[in-house]
Amino acid sequence: MNVADTSLRPAQILIVDDARDNRELLEVMLNWEGFVTQSAASAEEALAVIAQEPPDLVLLDLALPGMSGVDLTLRLKAGVTTKQIPIIIISGRGDDATRKRASAAGATDFILKPIGRADLSERVREALLFAKASSASTQLRPSA
Repeated sequence: MNVADTSLRPAQILIVDDARDNRELLEVMLNWEGFVTQSAASAEEALAVIAQEPPDLVLLDLALPGMSGVDLTLRLKAGVTTKQIPIIIISGRGDDATRKRASAAGATDFILKPIGRADLSERVREALLFAKASSASTQLRPSA
């Protein structure tokens, strides 16, 4: 049983990065930790994957062809069925302006490339646990 997800299935992570090598490396690291992964090379491809089966978390590069990672984050956070999905930005640019744009768009976390397997796993698990706790507290609130 996955620590980050108390259901019987492992957490499903969608990796969105236009660089195939990055996607494959993240898949290997996350699969090693027991997560199930899918990948997409663009925001548009990610939206198609999410429409079929929303993931438990999205790992998202900012620099994508077509729609940017920030724009995809804004779109997902505006969606009724996707706004609760945690989004972790993974970027080679870690300047304050980039971090602030990602945060303002609704990103849960920001990871600077390169990242090690243990740190990635910890950050993913924390984001999943936080999302689960937030979802549970939202369900417990009485209607107004």
